[in-house]
Amino acid sequence: MDAGITQSPRHKITETGTPVTLRCHQTENHRYMYWYRQDLGNGLRLIHYSYGVEDTDKVEVSDGYSVSRSKTEDFLLTLESAPRSQTSVYFCASSESTVLHGCLLSARKGQLD
Repeated sequence: MDAGITQSPRHKITETGTPVTLRCHQTENHRYMYWYRQDLGNGLRLIHYSYGVEDTDKVEVSDGYSVSRSKTEDFLLTLESAPRSQTSVYFCASSESTVLHGCLLSARKGQLD
């Protein structure tokens, strides 16, 4: 069964200062695509996202990265010089629609006033 989304390469070791491009490929014809990074001991952090072909945006974690999306199926992430600070696990995702601003939920013990 096709996973619907794949990224390549699966593993990469490179010399610092060398540009590296990661490819995200999806077969679901989704409009939205995302690149995340997950550092050891931390949660996922969004780097870049795309609304469609040639329509991309970045977030706070985007320094040292660039992206391109010349067709619906592919979203490329380039680490411009692959410094040690960009050593991480990278994930891509795609979706039909998205919510860019979520809800922060805080729970506390006891009665709320």
